[in-house]
Amino acid sequence: MNQHKVVLAGLIGAGIQASRTPALHEHEGEAQGLRYLYRLIDLDQLQLDSCALPDLLLAAERMNFTGLNITFPCKQTIIPLLDELSPQARGIGAVNTVVLKDGKRIGHNTDCLGFAEGFRRGLQDASVERVVQMGAGGAGAAVAHALLSEGVQLLSIFDVETRRAQALADNLNQYFGAGRAAASQDLPSALAVADGLVNTTPMGMKKLPGMPVPVELLHKELWVAEIVYFPLETELLRNARALGCRTLDGGNMAVFQAVKAFELFSGVVPDAQRMLVHFQGMVE
Repeated sequence: MNQHKVVLAGLIGAGIQASRTPALHEHEGEAQGLRYLYRLIDLDQLQLDSCALPDLLLAAERMNFTGLNITFPCKQTIIPLLDELSPQARGIGAVNTVVLKDGKRIGHNTDCLGFAEGFRRGLQDASVERVVQMGAGGAGAAVAHALLSEGVQLLSIFDVETRRAQALADNLNQYFGAGRAAASQDLPSALAVADGLVNTTPMGMKKLPGMPVPVELLHKELWVAEIVYFPLETELLRNARALGCRTLDGGNMAVFQAVKAFELFSGVVPDAQRMLVHFQGMVE
């Protein structure tokens, strides 16, 4: 039915060879009767960094790409190169989806929606009085917005760059009301009284093994959520599960941000459940 529709999309990021996003989009495209191609544009493999973004965007436009997904480390550096931002992307200050249409580059953020949907499905009724978030980058900004929208009362944000954590906390307090977020530096104290812990750093990825917090700070009253999804079981989740914590892996966010991106690229509403089942089938 959609045979005339051709979608050419891609993912720009560093160290993304293990990404399941291309297969997720192409499989759903085929199921919808679309000609749907999705390409990886891996900065590591191309020996480039985010300074190459202007050239990559121009090349994508010249080759008639429909749109691009953007991942670490480009979700914020891409913003000055865009013509328009959706209200949500502007509020969050990070972009993970760019639609290329009529000579314009329009930035969206589907990470926020993706995390919120996964959270509602995987951590239903979890206590959200106090939550600790590791990381204040592009993904961190989207997840923080999702957490506060889901009712977190106090979000303590930790980042190796304290100024970045402070900037995100300021943005959140402006958006959600004073006192909802704080840039923190005393991790042991924050985790001791926290209901939940969310990792939004790349720590735990295949290319960046390890844990974003010392294992001895975990306790069984915590729920623990992760946005890394390759591997699906990170060291953080493995240790948390061993203590009996409720956990949420990065799979749901990966799928539900892709569901919305698919719709933005193709104009077709995908079958979210089919995409979730397909993703689970790809997981080793």
